Amino acid sequence: MSHVLKGIRVLDLSRFIAGPHFTMILGDMGAEVVKVEKKGVGDDSRHFPPFQNGESLYGMALNRNKRSITLDFRKQKAQIILRELVNKVDILVENFRPGTMEKMGCGWEELKEINPQLIMTRLSGFGQNGPYSQLPGFDGIAQAMSGLMELTGDPDGPPMLAGTFFVDYMSAMYAVTATLGALFVREKTGFGQMIDVSLLDSAVSMLTTALSTQMNKNITLKRLGNRDRYTSPCNVFKTASREYVLLLAGTNSLFKRFATAMEKPELIDDPRFLSVSDRLKNALAIEEIVKAWMKKKTTSEVLEETSKSGVPCTKVATPVDVISNPQLLHRRQILEIDHPVAGKVGMAGVTMHLSETPLSIRRPPPQLGEHTEEVLAGWLKLSEDEISKLSSEQVI
Repeated sequence: MSHVLKGIRVLDLSRFIAGPHFTMILGDMGAEVVKVEKKGVGDDSRHFPPFQNGESLYGMALNRNKRSITLDFRKQKAQIILRELVNKVDILVENFRPGTMEKMGCGWEELKEINPQLIMTRLSGFGQNGPYSQLPGFDGIAQAMSGLMELTGDPDGPPMLAGTFFVDYMSAMYAVTATLGALFVREKTGFGQMIDVSLLDSAVSMLTTALSTQMNKNITLKRLGNRDRYTSPCNVFKTASREYVLLLAGTNSLFKRFATAMEKPELIDDPRFLSVSDRLKNALAIEEIVKAWMKKKTTSEVLEETSKSGVPCTKVATPVDVISNPQLLHRRQILEIDHPVAGKVGMAGVTMHLSETPLSIRRPPPQLGEHTEEVLAGWLKLSEDEISKLSSEQVI
């Protein structure tokens, strides 16, 4: 095998971020992914800026290693084609509002009759059932409703959204994990199953400490800005270069090393800072000492001196820093691909590294409907006349 999922066919009905990111990972792993888009419009992300030669960089970042076909699901023939395609695939992915697929006669009960080996992975804001299942759900809504937002930001400021759609990405990874598990089970039983992943569930899964503290101790965790909850000094500090660094020197051994790096060995035996709990109680005091030291040092000096002492510390990188990071470049996490319309497009590389079946980028992000004829002819064996008729009827 050249790829983990070579020979696996995926029909991708998803849009926005979680679904497309999930199917892109499957594509990176070697699956044959066909993206089904709304005729004339396509995935919503195709219309989000910024654009390069008319192509959305936002959309391209989520849709490599896929082919694109268009179907107008308002037409019954398109729904018939969808069911025929389902009979040819291993995995169907959708993130419509729960109940949408059922209204088209393409719910789980119907599709598993068509293809008993089908794995149907469904992503939604709140899940396929429950009192909130019909509410519109997005990453920000999940961050707010889960409590993640309440824990993010400065203590005296408002709750803050994260700087990226990380709940979408986490949901995508849960979907990958569950789908690979379902493929493994299918190898044993011969049968597929339905997978239900929600953004809210995914967001709450990242609250393990906050939840256990609330449920077992009735203590509500509050926002702390960039300060660590359990050790100190662990925070963001400004250097003489007017740049920010993140310092993590909270354990007893790391604090001793850092005190030595600052040339302040007396801090090691200071009763305020003897233990982790002592430093937490006196976090403001130790942070003032660190601030004063940082103000006298350039970013380079801080990083050099902490590195010599084995203390974790890094500059808070800007996007400019990230795309030139030598470690990321070495591991091909920052790269360019060739797109027939947009030209050279920079994007993140494949994240997982497998020694025998490596992930790869084999296709640039597709143009809307670029592969409709190719897929219908290849998967469904439709003739040119049949495809031309469907086109004239505005089905594809």
